[in-house]
Amino acid sequence: MEFPYGLSDFGTLIGEGYFYQDRTDRIPQLEKAGRQLIFIRPRRFGKSLLLSMLEHYYDVNQAEQFAALFGNLAIGRNPTPRRNQYFVMKWDFSLVKAQGELKEIEAALHQHLNDRIVQFAADYAAYLTRPIVLRPENAISSLESLLTATSAIPHKIYLLIDEYDNFANDVLMARQQDYEALLYGEGLLKTVFKAVKAAASGRGVDRVFITGVSPVVLSDMTSGYNVGENIYLEPAFNDLCGFTEAEIAAVLARLAEKGAAWSPAEALDTMRTFYNGYRFSETAAESLYNPTLALYFLKYLANHGHYPRRMLDENLAMERNKLVYVSRLPHGESVLVRALGGDDALTIPQLAQRFGVQDVLAALKDETFMVSLLYYFGVLTWVGVTGFNEETFKIPNLVARSLYVERLQELWLPEYEDKALIQQIGKRFCQTGDLQPLCDFIETRYFPVLSNRDYRWTNELLVKMAFLTLLFNDRLYMMVSELETDRGYVDLSLIVRPDMRRFQALDLVLEFKYLGLKDLGLTGEQTRAKTREELVVLPVVVAKLDEAEEQARRYGVALRDRYRLTDLRAFAIVALGVERLVWRVVG
Repeated sequence: MEFPYGLSDFGTLIGEGYFYQDRTDRIPQLEKAGRQLIFIRPRRFGKSLLLSMLEHYYDVNQAEQFAALFGNLAIGRNPTPRRNQYFVMKWDFSLVKAQGELKEIEAALHQHLNDRIVQFAADYAAYLTRPIVLRPENAISSLESLLTATSAIPHKIYLLIDEYDNFANDVLMARQQDYEALLYGEGLLKTVFKAVKAAASGRGVDRVFITGVSPVVLSDMTSGYNVGENIYLEPAFNDLCGFTEAEIAAVLARLAEKGAAWSPAEALDTMRTFYNGYRFSETAAESLYNPTLALYFLKYLANHGHYPRRMLDENLAMERNKLVYVSRLPHGESVLVRALGGDDALTIPQLAQRFGVQDVLAALKDETFMVSLLYYFGVLTWVGVTGFNEETFKIPNLVARSLYVERLQELWLPEYEDKALIQQIGKRFCQTGDLQPLCDFIETRYFPVLSNRDYRWTNELLVKMAFLTLLFNDRLYMMVSELETDRGYVDLSLIVRPDMRRFQALDLVLEFKYLGLKDLGLTGEQTRAKTREELVVLPVVVAKLDEAEEQARRYGVALRDRYRLTDLRAFAIVALGVERLVWRVVG
């Protein structure tokens, strides 16, 4: 089985026998959904392959290839009347250069559109009876000539626009004034979409399908293009891109048919932890696997017979910049912390579907804005709806979680010396179970940092954040906060990846409790002055340790059964304010 990692050309994929998860059964639904569709998904989520599939299905030039391309797929058994009936024109705005002065960017956009028009003229030369006049400095006029040249031909145009917001987002991050010049007033990008709107009003363009990452640019050009129908939150199209768990399980079973040194069940559990969790509709039946990451894993597994050492494909790590941006907004850091903590999903009244650059750069940044932005960038996903009809979101998986951890580490412990020491003490704990150096570091270095930040909480979440950000290691562990078991939710578990059990690393579970100084009956100075031996025998501390130990013991039993562990180490940890830590090894 050949996996098409990084391959988005449908013709090559089918023609050369690559793995393809059939989504052609959705074509009739897409035709019924509308004539001008907008479909938003995070980066590298299979949007380009979807457009390529539509291109091959509708292109009049691909009619003779229909049986070869679609004969074994769902749509091949029951095609729609529109198949192979269109001239297809495809624009890919990720190819538009976003660097340089505004005039250079505008020239790059004109050039791209003219290049596509030239390709269109070459592709359909046999049908054209009138010439298409190309105007190098005015692609809108070139498009007008194309529409005139095709007006007398029975075939209409299907326009596919990939990454509609790609270069505009790059411009936005670099130079707000240039972005506004492109989108506001008579800006060129806005004018382009006004031309698309006009062309689709009975002037030759019959269908339009647009993909992108977020609705920000779309909101800013609303008056230029206000006829598109958003389908990206429709439950019917939740899995239009991405893989379901059943599909991943079936592929793993096929790979294991000829014998494998790995277990399909364990491989599925690993992939679920790292790659699953995306939902794009509040009523979607199930969550999805990121297709690029899943193909990265499956291709490596097929070629090498074991899991990739790095579970995060660096091509998917670009959303770090988005987390940096949100963390710098008022209360943005707190949003990242609460998302990472996992105790309660982030809750907002409703997902923002339209917000423009003024919201992004100037308006009040409330939680609805920040959660919505993180959702569109693929580092938060839908959980469901509360009893008060609010929408809830969480981090989808361990790969996305690693980006949060990385950002908070940068904020809280930016010094090189801290990073080097963290690696040493984290390694020692994971190899030996010796908790004291880690707790000493948190007390002397981490608590002073966290206690000075503008948080409205000082509780178990703070303690958990300290341990999670110091111990996070997806190279060796499936590390999950609030892992659900049949006995409750584990605060923090570090379960060695099945493919990493040959290394010296312990399976660990940590349960946290918090005692405020008022509950303790001591001042901060008094608490710091006492030894751990003195603190650990105080009645209120004993009670909290007993509570944490009882939970850690129950969770430990569940995790041993779930992962067939023989040497799981469990710890009950109690924070005394943001001053001291005491703990107990759970036998």
